[in-house]
Parts: sequence; structure tokens; C-alpha cells
Amino acid sequence: MHIEKSKSITERATKVIPGGVNSATRRLSQPYAWEWAEGAYIRDVDGNTYLDYHAAFGPIVLGHNDPTVNAAVAKALTGPDMVGVGITEQEIMLAEKVVQHVPSAEMALAFSSGSEATYMAVRLARGVTGREKLIKFQGTFHGWHDYLLMNIASPADKIGKKDPGSAGQLADAIDNTIIVPFNDLAATEQAILDHPGQIAAIFMEAIPHNIGCVLPRQDFVEGLRRLCDQHGIVLVFDEVITGFRHGLGGYQSLLGVKPDISTFAKAIANGYPCAIIAGKRELMLQFSTAPGGKVFVGGTYNGHPVGSAAALATIAALEDGTIYERTFRLGDRMRAGLAEIAARLGIEMVSAGFGSVFTPYFMSGKVERYEDLLANDTARDVGFRQGMCERGIFMLPMPIKRNHISAAHTDADIDRTLETAEIVMKTLR
Repeated sequence: MHIEKSKSITERATKVIPGGVNSATRRLSQPYAWEWAEGAYIRDVDGNTYLDYHAAFGPIVLGHNDPTVNAAVAKALTGPDMVGVGITEQEIMLAEKVVQHVPSAEMALAFSSGSEATYMAVRLARGVTGREKLIKFQGTFHGWHDYLLMNIASPADKIGKKDPGSAGQLADAIDNTIIVPFNDLAATEQAILDHPGQIAAIFMEAIPHNIGCVLPRQDFVEGLRRLCDQHGIVLVFDEVITGFRHGLGGYQSLLGVKPDISTFAKAIANGYPCAIIAGKRELMLQFSTAPGGKVFVGGTYNGHPVGSAAALATIAALEDGTIYERTFRLGDRMRAGLAEIAARLGIEMVSAGFGSVFTPYFMSGKVERYEDLLANDTARDVGFRQGMCERGIFMLPMPIKRNHISAAHTDADIDRTLETAEIVMKTLR
């Protein structure tokens, strides 16, 4: 596989862009420079074509450059671009769709990225409760801001301890974020009791997809709702990844548990920048967009016509349910196929996932929280992913990261992937 042009372009990029990429997780050991993407496929500048399961960390739910979404965006470009005051019909329609489909959503506000939405959820929770401390779970990711960028990929000796994700984070932000194990209701309750009247919010990835796919136990989620009600804590579901990928109503619609606030991004707009914070009316009315609201919110690009148009077109494509039915079926095939191959070859694997997401962990035993994933064979995990990439099937070559199936993938794609997976796994024995 030739990568000379990708190397050259990356070298050029490093002269003007720190590290040659615009987001830290885009920098890999092998340089990639892209020139084309369509459907389930991507192609680099060297002409190497890949069947893509990375999907840009998950936004691509319909397929790359979906023609219906692109047509909606093109149409939006003929209307008002950015006026900067007031509202447009399109922004209203997007909020109406979110309220229509998401069980807990009574009102919604639009942003451009998931990190903005979760940041505003922090501010809102603190503003309405008058409290400062937050609870998040080990291994979950809620964006780049100081308040929750902690204990994301902790080594064993940092689990449950202060493990900030970046230099430059405020000490107060670190001290006010409490880390507990996922799916551990007793530990969560103890953290609340240890800080009486101080917890503003509990943040939970509806499924912790940052670490692949660790499914929440039903009793755990129901217990969180009960604890938040008892102690006056705002329950926030981060559905930036799960929302609109696992269902129009988010994963909360499958759990049957309503949070107070939810955040969405990624799959809502099939790759265009759009994010949403939604929740209870009495909470949302505390934002300064409403008369008397004391929680400031602003943003030049909030409700941008391009992202709004893309989101409306994406939601419309998902509304009849056929895409979910087909991608979930393909996901089931992929997970079962990987498990069968690994078992036949005598390779330890937990073939995890949900719906259109799949994650092969190279380990045995249960996967209920981040701590369980310390058993994952990182070398074998990355080796498998790199082997797939070398054979034209792109799976992000980082350990415990999820893979995504889109509406553009076919049964033939799954067949090819499983055939290639067997070839690669044989090299790992």
C-alpha cells in the first residue's frame, strides 16, 4: 500500500498546523490525507480505497456525502445565511423535531459541536442548583472543556483518582469533578452522601462509546434517576454519540428513563456541524435566551442554516425506521461473525456492541465498566485494526475504540469484512 503522497501532504501540514492535524485523535502512526468519500468508502490521495467503519467517530449514519442531505444543504445556501438576530423557520423546525422524538425533550437549543452542548449542560446544572460539584464515570468522554475532561483513558494506577486530560485545566475544575465506576450505583450513592448538597449534576454517556461499547445496566440507570430525584441533582444524558444513531429518541427511549437534560451531536446531521441541548422546560427556560433566564448562552453559529438543514434531512431519512432495522441487522451479523471466527481460532474476544456499533475486545470475561477493560490485549487489539486497515478496511487503529455501520453498508460489505477479519486474526495467534 503506497502512502507517499499522504506522507508529503502531512509533512506540509506540520509546517502550519501543530502536528499536522486539527484534532488530537486524528494523528496516527501512519499519515493519512483524504481526497474522496462516498457511501461506505473513503479514498486517500495515494488512491487507496477503504471500506470505512470509523465514520469520523460516528457522525456518518447515512453514509458519506449522502445526496439527500447534501441537496438539503445546497438548498439552505440559497436562503438567509447568517443574520445574527431573530430566528428562522428552519431552526424552529429542528427544535420541533427534537421535541417530537426525544422523550425527555420539552425545549431545545442548537449549537455547533457536542463539547459546546455538554459545556452548557454543566453551566445550566450549576446555575439552577447553585452547586458546583459534578459526578462523571471512569472512562467516559464529554468533550474538551475543563469540567469533564478527566479519567478518560486512565492507566490502572489512576483509576478513580484525579486524572485530568490536559495541561492547563483549572485546579478548581478538577477538584469539583468526582469520578466513580460506571454501572456501580452504590459507589455513586456514596459519592453523593460524601458531598451532601454539593452535587449539581451527574453526567452519563448513555452508552460509554468512548471506550467501545459498555452497556448500562437497567437497574443502574433507574437508580441514577431515583438518586437525582432524592437529592435534587440534575441528571444529564450525553447522547452525542448514541442520539439518532441508536434511535430517533436516543438511547433513553430504549431505556425508558428520562434525564433532565440531554445533549446530541454527531449522527443528528450526518457529518455536518450541529449539536443540541434539550430537556425539561423549567430548566431550559433558565437560559438567557428566555426572558429572566440567568444562565448565559450565546454563539455566532448556533442554529447555523447548513447544520440545521443537514439535521432535518438526516432525521427525515431516519423517521420510517427502515435504516435502523437494516443497520441493526448488519451490526448483529458483524458481532456474531467476529465472535464465531475468534472462537474457532481460539482467540479470546468479547464481541461487544449495540445496534450499528461494534467493538471487538481482545479479552475474556464481562465488560461492565472501564476497569474490566484493563484485561484487553492492547497489542492484539491494535494489531487487528492495523491489519484490517492494511487490507483496505478502515477501523481506527486505537485500542477499545468503536466501529460504526452506516446505511450505505451492505451485506456484501459485512461478508468481505468478516473474511478479512479471519485472515488478520490468523496472523495474531
